Parts: sequence; structure tokens; C-alpha cells
Amino acid sequence: MTTQLLMIEDDSRLAQMVVEYLGQSGMQVAHCGDGQSGLARLQEVGGSTALPDLVILDLMLPDMDGLDVCRNIRGMQGPAARVPVLMLTAKGDPMDRIIGLELGADDYLPKPFEPRELLARIRAVLRRRTEGGAPQAQALRFGALEIDRDARTVTVAGQPCELTSYQFDLLVAMAERAGRVLTRDQIMEAVRGRELEAFDRSIDVHMGRIRAAIEDDAKNPRRILTVRGVGYVFAKQQD
Repeated sequence: MTTQLLMIEDDSRLAQMVVEYLGQSGMQVAHCGDGQSGLARLQEVGGSTALPDLVILDLMLPDMDGLDVCRNIRGMQGPAARVPVLMLTAKGDPMDRIIGLELGADDYLPKPFEPRELLARIRAVLRRRTEGGAPQAQALRFGALEIDRDARTVTVAGQPCELTSYQFDLLVAMAERAGRVLTRDQIMEAVRGRELEAFDRSIDVHMGRIRAAIEDDAKNPRRILTVRGVGYVFAKQQD
């Protein structure tokens, strides 16, 4: 089956290059030149427009901030809200990357970029989703927290928790290793993501989002604990 992508990017020359390059790898890319048209295309899902497998989102758009586009995507109803988002960010602007991850983006790529790296990032995000959907053992349960690996859902006391595909994979990786202290590198390796860059705070941002979703009090977590100077540990015993 052909991988369907949606690229929201106002640079038509860059978009055409991406369309042609990814097309050579068997991916079909639909292009929208501004945020409103990109959101409209996602909202058409269920009619003549198929849901894309991934959205490539530029943060510098002519009509609205790309961060607002990401926020709107995650606020949609139904499966469109869970579509993976890969952000294209301005080089040397880590704050946009951090905010984007906090809003629910799955990965980011600074401009300018090599098309081969874009392809690798896309494949990594899609691979995590595909592998996460493979048959697994029964659901993981820790007190009121339940992680259903088959359905890719998380609930606390029966209430659903909203996580991105990448955050779900991070949570599963830690829950499967409950009680073990893991470094940031070990956590990233467990989900087969990109290598952690020097001073990269993305893993901490994702952990913050996961805590906000599953903890009763994210400021005083009891499920995902920080081990200063080392990394994180998923508590084996929970209420």
C-alpha cells in the first residue's frame, strides 16, 4: 500500500522537491501551501479524502503559526487527531522544537535538511507505529493505569489518556521495564528513534507530556519518577 503524506509548506519549490524525492521511494505527497488549507484537508477525512499516514508541517506559514496548526490537529475529533506530525523548524531555534513537541508533534527536522534525512525520519515514525501495532501480550496494568498495546490506548481509572504515537511507545518501553532505572539514551534506543542530540531536551518534553496525561498530579509524579543525573524509572508498584 502506498504511503500517503500531507505536506503543509508555503515554499512551493521545496515542496515540489520533496514530492518528487519521496515519490521515488513509493510515497504519495499531497501539498497544501498554508495552514488553513492543510487543516481543511484533514477535516475532509471520511469523504473523498483519505487520512494521511503522516503530516509534514512547516512552522513558518503565511496565514497562521505552524504551532497553532499542530495544536488544531491534536484538538480534532476522531483519528485525524492521532496522525503523526513531523515538524520542519528553523535551524538553531530549539524553543520552537520544544514547544512543538509539547503540543504533540512526533519528531522535528531543522531546515535546511537533506532529503535522505527527511525520508529516514518519516520511515522511523511510521515504523514505530507499525511495530507498535503488532500482536502483543495482554494489556499492562499498574493499579488504575492500563496500557493496551494491541489497541494502543491508555486509561487511568477507565478514563482515556491522550498521547501521541511516539509518547505511547515511550510509555510502553518504560512500563515493560518497570522498576529499572533507564538513561535517556536507553529510552530512546528502546523505541528505535533517532539518536539523542547533544543537549536535546526532547525526551524530557515527552516525559512531561506523558506525566500530564497519566499522573494524578504531574508536579508530584508517582508513576514516572526522575532519577537525578541518570534518567527515569517507571514505578513497579502503583496505587
